[in-house]
Amino acid sequence: MSAVRKAIESDMPRCTELLGILFSQEHEFTPDAEAQSRALLMIIRQPELGQIFVIEMDGVIQGMVMLLFTVSTFLGKKVALLEDMVVAPAWRGKGIGKQLIDYAVDFARREGFGRITLLTDSDNAAAQQFYFSRGFMKSEMAVFRKLLD
Repeated sequence: MSAVRKAIESDMPRCTELLGILFSQEHEFTPDAEAQSRALLMIIRQPELGQIFVIEMDGVIQGMVMLLFTVSTFLGKKVALLEDMVVAPAWRGKGIGKQLIDYAVDFARREGFGRITLLTDSDNAAAQQFYFSRGFMKSEMAVFRKLLD
């Protein structure tokens, strides 16, 4: 199995493709390649915002996960929001997701983060079971959003 690594600018076209797959599966989002590319480049060029990790199989990126950084006043530490975990459909069930999540968690531990939070669709039982299997717990907190235009 290939190693997980930090994404670089030349990875962005494939990462944008993977986000298109992910956002076409989620209830609240619609793919927008231009917006996704813009956001990915923002993170790559400003690593204080977060990190994008990718995994290649046979020379092609087949999975990615992103950690975005903030601070918890409760914990008094840096915390991360795990965003945009996606594995190409043909590679699902082959351990790539586990490698990506474990790498992201290990990175956060090494860097002194106190928590990783993530969101998934409330009816996505497979994703929820996957996150449970990697040590994540369901929160009693409710998610609210306000889009700003």
